[in-house]
Amino acid sequence: MIVGHNRSSSQVCSRCVMDTTDPTITFDADGVCNHCHKFDRVTAPSWFPNARGAALLAEQVARISERGRSDQYDCILGLSGGADSAYLALKTAELGLRPLVVHVDGGWNSETAVQNIQRVLDYCGFELHTHVMDWEEMRDLQLAYLRAGVANQDVPQDHAFFANLYHFAVENGITTVLSGGNVATESVFPDSWHGAAMDAVNLKAIHARWGERKLRHYRTISFWQYYVWYPLVRRMEVLRPLNFMPYSREHAIAELERTCGFRPYGRKHGESLFTRFFQNSYLPEKFGYDKRRPHYSSMILSGQMTRADALAALEEPLYPPGELRRDQDFLCKKLRIDRDELDRLMGAPNGHYTDYPNWDARYRALKTTQARAERLFGRRVTAYS
Repeated sequence: MIVGHNRSSSQVCSRCVMDTTDPTITFDADGVCNHCHKFDRVTAPSWFPNARGAALLAEQVARISERGRSDQYDCILGLSGGADSAYLALKTAELGLRPLVVHVDGGWNSETAVQNIQRVLDYCGFELHTHVMDWEEMRDLQLAYLRAGVANQDVPQDHAFFANLYHFAVENGITTVLSGGNVATESVFPDSWHGAAMDAVNLKAIHARWGERKLRHYRTISFWQYYVWYPLVRRMEVLRPLNFMPYSREHAIAELERTCGFRPYGRKHGESLFTRFFQNSYLPEKFGYDKRRPHYSSMILSGQMTRADALAALEEPLYPPGELRRDQDFLCKKLRIDRDELDRLMGAPNGHYTDYPNWDARYRALKTTQARAERLFGRRVTAYS
């Protein structure tokens, strides 16, 4: 049974490394947290890093190939330049699929990311379709989020990436989206840290309060599209192939280095200069959230890392000496603000996404309907990505 805890004192899970920086975390009598219990109860049963996964993936690939046999592309793949999507591209080529490969340039690509994307494309023989975001709109939206002081500063990028990917799929008649999302490195994340990146209601509300120009070219996805129109009417589905193979980031990066000369970033999501600052400075300094904790916890639960190694890694600095200052200077120059303004934004009172309109109530209603359908049909019912 999961029991509550005294949130006035710090506590770390005895199995993973999640702690009380997640204000809704709970621990059982043995000190094991609710994230670990959820992994055992919900996540692990639908994770297949074994022979069964290989067979299931082969069946899905055959179905995708058959469905798209007369089309130019049989699936769509978003390539960010990160290790997960790069490795997925390699596996997609090996599986014989014909993806429409899309990269959304939000203005923050590191030079290494640009080079890695090209190396992967050359090795796989894929063509790349790049969508370059309107920088003035992206800048205005990112400044709006900084002024709002909310935790998830990556929403402007994340929403743009996925919204454009889905729109590209619809425009090209593609019904299968390949995602690099995976259980091995992303099974643990505290919902209390921030809201959904796909919440267009929240994004528009924050921009309406703090933005200074209209978003004429920035494409969003509505609640109706994301949860109903795309999956149920357009019959779109999201396939996460990395969940059907024994995926290890360490081994994946080694294979990428060996096959196509991929250069590792030294950290998760290092392909985006803004994400690097957001995860390694903004979140820990302003909110006390260290995103290494859920990442390492996921790797502990998937058997890629020991708890002792994770605790040792957490003692290492988030930023190498000198790199933070360089990233701050670049961010200020890119956003056209000075260091005093950045310091003021970092020191301003924290905001919360629920300070603004959002689609949480609609999502809760959807989940209630889903639960009723599952009880009625006696099986799991998923009506969205």
